[in-house]
Amino acid sequence: MTDNTTTSIATPQDDEIDLLALIGTLWDGKWLIAAVTVVFTAIGVFYALIQPPVYRANALIQVEEKTGGLPGMEDLGGLLETTSNASTEIELIKSRRVLGQVVDNLNLDIVTSPDYFPVVGATLARRFGGQPGELAEPKWGEGYAWGGEKLTITRMDVPGGSGSYILQAGENGRWTLLNQDEEPVLEGQTDTPADANGFGVMVTELHARPGTRFNVTKRTQYAATMSLQGQVSASEKGKGSGIIELALEHTNPAMAEAILAEVGQNYVRQNVERASAEAAQSLEFLRRTLPEVKQELEAAEEKFNNYQVQEETIDISAEGSAVLDQIVNLEAQISQLEFQRAEIEQRFQPTHPRYRAWASQMAELKGRRAELDARIGRLPETQQELVRLRRDVEVGNKIYLQMLSNIQQLDIARAGTVGNVRVVDDAVVNTQAPVKPKRALIAAVALLLGGMIGTGIVLVRAMLNRGIENPDDIEKLGLPVYATVPLSDTQEQMAKKKRGRQDRTSGLLAVVNPADLAVESLRSLRTSLHFGMMDARNNILMISGPSPGVGKTFVSVNLAAVMAMANQRVLLVDADLRRGFSHDVFGVSNHKGLSDLLADKATLEEATEHSGVEGLDFISRGTVPPNPSELLMSKRFDEFLKQASENYDLVIVDTPPILAVTDPAIVGKHAGTTMLVARFGANPAKELELTKRRFEQNGIEVKGVIFNAVEKKASNYGYGGYGYYNYAYKSAK
Repeated sequence: MTDNTTTSIATPQDDEIDLLALIGTLWDGKWLIAAVTVVFTAIGVFYALIQPPVYRANALIQVEEKTGGLPGMEDLGGLLETTSNASTEIELIKSRRVLGQVVDNLNLDIVTSPDYFPVVGATLARRFGGQPGELAEPKWGEGYAWGGEKLTITRMDVPGGSGSYILQAGENGRWTLLNQDEEPVLEGQTDTPADANGFGVMVTELHARPGTRFNVTKRTQYAATMSLQGQVSASEKGKGSGIIELALEHTNPAMAEAILAEVGQNYVRQNVERASAEAAQSLEFLRRTLPEVKQELEAAEEKFNNYQVQEETIDISAEGSAVLDQIVNLEAQISQLEFQRAEIEQRFQPTHPRYRAWASQMAELKGRRAELDARIGRLPETQQELVRLRRDVEVGNKIYLQMLSNIQQLDIARAGTVGNVRVVDDAVVNTQAPVKPKRALIAAVALLLGGMIGTGIVLVRAMLNRGIENPDDIEKLGLPVYATVPLSDTQEQMAKKKRGRQDRTSGLLAVVNPADLAVESLRSLRTSLHFGMMDARNNILMISGPSPGVGKTFVSVNLAAVMAMANQRVLLVDADLRRGFSHDVFGVSNHKGLSDLLADKATLEEATEHSGVEGLDFISRGTVPPNPSELLMSKRFDEFLKQASENYDLVIVDTPPILAVTDPAIVGKHAGTTMLVARFGANPAKELELTKRRFEQNGIEVKGVIFNAVEKKASNYGYGGYGYYNYAYKSAK
């Protein structure tokens, strides 16, 4: 029968998600979720309020296409001309060459900040609205800044090149530099350089009360440049537009504007220097080569004149003159290409198309020159030599004049170089609209995060809570649930006031509040036990449980009271000789009880106490014995139970938990009925299963389970707990 019941109830798939149960679990934990959400929201709002405002500086730079070329190189202008794309310029803007100069110009490798009071000091200082030069009044603590303080350091040299220090303001512009151990390492005066012990500091501005401390950090130029690279952002506005937007975020709007303006100016300056460097390099080459060309020209003229005198010839034939003009032009072009050789080989590999175009043009010119040389070879010998000498003079003269012209043009070009970039919009900051923090967004995120974490805590707690919360789970183990006793608020209050009781019934819920739902459940249990004990071998009812704290004594004493109110003579026996506390419920002494009775230190009459409820007597545990199990196994205990069974209609024996001690197994041998008490959410299913197996191993049949302290939860919608059959039914009066 047990197997069939278990199978029929367990048919639903265990891995299915019960949405209603999940919603019920969240509803049961709504106050925890709300509390966590409120805490996280409060933390988020507080965090948003104490964060310093961050301002954004913007600037626009235009990158124009390069046009033209250097003088004397127009022939390859189309081949060598390239467009500077935005991605390349952006990398140049963020290069260490540009930003490193910004770091040096603005002393960004020196970071200073007033030492504010922890957490709220900086916020209070920002809210100070005094006049320029005015300082906020100190509030608490010593050495802290509260608003209006300023420190400017234009030079700082420290051992090792970097480190963190503390600068403390003194009287009349004096200051002291302290290391991290707060040991003085340097002292000085504002506007006066100070150098000692490897330190060098120049403080140009110090406005603070004496004793105010500033945090000073000296960074290497490389570290400061890398930090600035992370702060400066550059992006092209529109693909191919050539317009680059620079942006920088900083808590100090004036500093943000100054840094971005310096970045733009340095970039334009570097671009101009880069453009003029090409002209300067070509100019240097021409000036270095010009004397050699002049010397070669003079030598060629001298040879030509000497040959004319020697051969007594003056003119060149018409055919020779025509060939000579062509050769001179070719030699000038070849010479021009030779000047470009260095630049071509530096910028392109031999396999590059532009290098191949240059080589092809050079080969073509040399081929044409070879043809003209062959034509000269067909002239008379005197004319041949005269043409050759005349050619050297004409070519040298043309190259010399062209180089002089190029030098003049390069001088003009270098002086008038403007670069191909310009600042369109100077750096500017909107001080009325900080971009960070977005306080509303932070509060919303904190609200959502708090709700998620609260929900997670509730779900994890429900997942880790292995205690049974549904009577169906108990019945799956083959243990009938005789009653579900709801958690009583009245009982909780009575437990807190147990020392102020005035009589023996003030600790009984069945007497104090007979209409309580828990008492109604015990009346239902009374009816169930009436029929359940009909076939029992005696009228002894043992109540036990798997573990301490499940409410065995509460069920025992109130069930006994309910039974007695039904005109039955009931004896309640506290058989928990170690930790029984039924005497506390009735508010009587514990000097004589069951242990004293079994040890022949008291008679049955001396151990028996009247509860104050008509028909209900009880026997407390007595003094704690050294051998509880041996006393319960004695013949005296067997005789006592037989005598009590004959003199009372019902004997209820409250025993300790079976998983803790063996006493319930001993008492269970004498009891006709054994009931277990399980607490809502406290006892896992495996614990109840082990409890049942432990009794069965000792030959004791567990009649059923009393499910105690049941809480009405939305997650238990399937069973309803006790809500659907336990009602407070009162008379109309």
